[in-house]
Amino acid sequence: MRLTVLGCAGSFPGPESACSAYLVEAEGFRLLIDFGSGSLSALQRYSDLNKIDAIILTHLHCDHMLDACTYIVVRRYDPSGPQPPVPVYAPLGAAERISAAYSQDNEPVDDVYTFYGLQPGTFPIGPFTITVDRVNHPIETYGVRIEQGGRVLAYSSDTAPCEPLLRLAAGADLFLCEASYLDGADNPPGLHLTGGEAGEAATKADVGKLLLTHLVPAWVSEASIVDAAVAAFAGPVEVVRPGARYDL
Repeated sequence: MRLTVLGCAGSFPGPESACSAYLVEAEGFRLLIDFGSGSLSALQRYSDLNKIDAIILTHLHCDHMLDACTYIVVRRYDPSGPQPPVPVYAPLGAAERISAAYSQDNEPVDDVYTFYGLQPGTFPIGPFTITVDRVNHPIETYGVRIEQGGRVLAYSSDTAPCEPLLRLAAGADLFLCEASYLDGADNPPGLHLTGGEAGEAATKADVGKLLLTHLVPAWVSEASIVDAAVAAFAGPVEVVRPGARYDL
């Protein structure tokens, strides 16, 4: 299983990164997890545009799904002809959300996407065993656990501290975890994690390696986020970068 970071900026694109989007590959199957603002550009560096086999949208905030609107053009108007629909696993309402953002006429997008509503549980996608659960964010949001070949990748999506996050991350080889806020600041409740909270979650879940993502470069000090995470987690800690690849 290979993870490629397409975008990792939190809330809005940063000076060096698009918003959240992660390509997970195994056995020739390409699963895109989130499709945030600007990430369609990066996708073209690492995959044929029409070779995405399935998409998971963890929630319907723009920084995690907006380029799913732009991708309609790619598949609907390909010079070789329209491409078959891509399975999209997302919270209920994703079809309407994407359609409204793409066209003021709310035209259907079922020629491009086949939607499956997410709910807590475990199910297969290609060679992967996927487990999702609701995490602590203001709108319906799912953390994700991906298992393949005896290896585990866990992804927090956007969340404040919660028990489902720990269950999803339990024993993961890689824990891709958001860290949007500075420890000690007057942060809004029930929205995001601090670096220290990400580190605490990694410790409680006994993960192999903590990959910090969803930092907001315009608002937070990366060094402070990392220091807080390292203080809370004794294992390896790394801030992900666009184009970074991790083989499990």
